[in-house]
Amino acid sequence: MLALVLIVVAMVSGLTAMRFAIHGQEVSVPALVGLTPTDAERAISGLGLQMMIERQYYSPDVPEGRIMSQLPLPGTKVRRGWQVRVAQSLGKIRVAIPDVTGQSEHAAELNIRRRGLEIASMAQVEAAGIPADQVLAQNPTANAAQLVAPKISLLVSGAAEPQVYVMPNFVGQPLGSASRTLQDEGFKLGNVTVAAIVEAPTDQSGGGQAPTPPVQPAPASIIVSQNPAAGQKILAGATISFEVR
Repeated sequence: MLALVLIVVAMVSGLTAMRFAIHGQEVSVPALVGLTPTDAERAISGLGLQMMIERQYYSPDVPEGRIMSQLPLPGTKVRRGWQVRVAQSLGKIRVAIPDVTGQSEHAAELNIRRRGLEIASMAQVEAAGIPADQVLAQNPTANAAQLVAPKISLLVSGAAEPQVYVMPNFVGQPLGSASRTLQDEGFKLGNVTVAAIVEAPTDQSGGGQAPTPPVQPAPASIIVSQNPAAGQKILAGATISFEVR
């Protein structure tokens, strides 16, 4: 019985010591809102905690440079070494949001950064009839009063994607009709060559014959090959070459 009592006492003592060791490492997060970063660091460093300024926001109520929110909240139990994330106030809005719509992406970026603002995000969209690299919209809009963060998002026009076609088969068609079809669809006619005609050898005893002049392609010439080949993908305005006979 005595041995059993001693075992129970030892177990209780061990559990108590373990619980004390675990909870002895925990601290309560202090209230940091309203403090300067220096004062906040001083308040948590003695508790073995760390602080990181995660974001900055405009605030009409919290003075510039002071902490306006924190996570974890005050009173939360955390272990030593825990990181407390805070947001710092930029104070009241003192900068007017510029109107950069219609400007180029580069000019808009310079205009925004010159005022101490940042670009939060930039998206591109294809817009018919509008040249590429032009700001179409912005958020917040110009002279916005309810600004939260010193960042502006831009929507910029992108370059139109070239149209892709499948090369048709012109072999066996007259050169004239194929050329008209290509030009009507916005393609270009490239090199047109005449396929070589193999002639039977002539009697060289008579002193030979004068070389036959090269044959010029005519609209009625029949296409025997094409480049690109039929079925290949081509871009709008591509150049097409033929060999005719």
